[in-house]
Amino acid sequence: MRDGDWLTETGARIRGVLKVMVDAGWLPGGAAVIGTGGMWEFVAVGRTDGESDTAPDVAYDVASLTKVMATWPLVGRAVAEGVLDLDAPMSAYLDAEGLPGAPVTTRQILTHTARLNPVTWLERYVGADQDLAEAILADPLEEPGYRYVDRGFILLGLLLERLYDTGLDRLAGDLWDELGMRSTAYGPLVRSPAVAPTERRLPGAAPAWGVVHDEAAALMGGVAGHAGVFSTAIDLGAYAREVLRLHGGGSGPVPSPFVRESWQPHVDAGQRLWRGLGWLITPEGVVHHNGFTGTSLFLHPESGRYVGVLTNAVHYGRDRVGLGDLRSAARAALTPQAHGSPP
Repeated sequence: MRDGDWLTETGARIRGVLKVMVDAGWLPGGAAVIGTGGMWEFVAVGRTDGESDTAPDVAYDVASLTKVMATWPLVGRAVAEGVLDLDAPMSAYLDAEGLPGAPVTTRQILTHTARLNPVTWLERYVGADQDLAEAILADPLEEPGYRYVDRGFILLGLLLERLYDTGLDRLAGDLWDELGMRSTAYGPLVRSPAVAPTERRLPGAAPAWGVVHDEAAALMGGVAGHAGVFSTAIDLGAYAREVLRLHGGGSGPVPSPFVRESWQPHVDAGQRLWRGLGWLITPEGVVHHNGFTGTSLFLHPESGRYVGVLTNAVHYGRDRVGLGDLRSAARAALTPQAHGSPP
């Protein structure tokens, strides 16, 4: 299928699924970007809240897309600059000698095989004297194997700040500027129609709006390696386009060899999926990551096509009804059976 036809067909499919979800009252609205090469198309359905229409330039809390939009590329840059070794233990960079997590490596964290405590809650560390990075490494390690956890990326965010003696929000902001992403940032953002609210945790109270939804990131001041970033469909498309270009050998802030290595299968993640460095990989070669608030980014390096989706699916509760169908539609649009070989 030709690129133009594919853009039109995929845009209509994603718009249709979003409309069903909005009409059913499962979410207020959502925006999407569908792109290939130098072409892209945007979809916007519903509202950010009860009054304002959503749009491609509305900012959404991307949740765990933070892992691949902030921490992952910054790790790649650190590796290229020689300040971080993927296979060096945490004790080489942090005061972790004698702690159970001292041998954990960055590669293990990126592949979710670091055996760190899977519980994300950080409340028990509030008021403690121990440094958070050391506290994470002080917990006993789990049994060997693959397990998706947030703590590893929390740790990498803290590590990057110490390696560069700069806040993670500043490091990521400089990176996004280089990638042409002008509307991506860590919160807080001004509460306005240009920002989609997330969950209303207390009946009768206002929802989280312009502040991070993730509780652990909130405890860390809204800036963390696993969550905290807000972005728009426009910037998500710019990011997808740039990382696909880097995968193809282009030059930029994230080294091409690191991108290519990251998008190779490293660990069996179950359900016919593989975990690369940070990203999930399907049997069809689709590389992707999801965010709990209702966000996703799907990339197909072979064809250069991508689909990014931003919603506030948690606005009406954490069941996020219909989100699986939306993600399946985005993934299916990038499978070889769906798009055929590019002309």
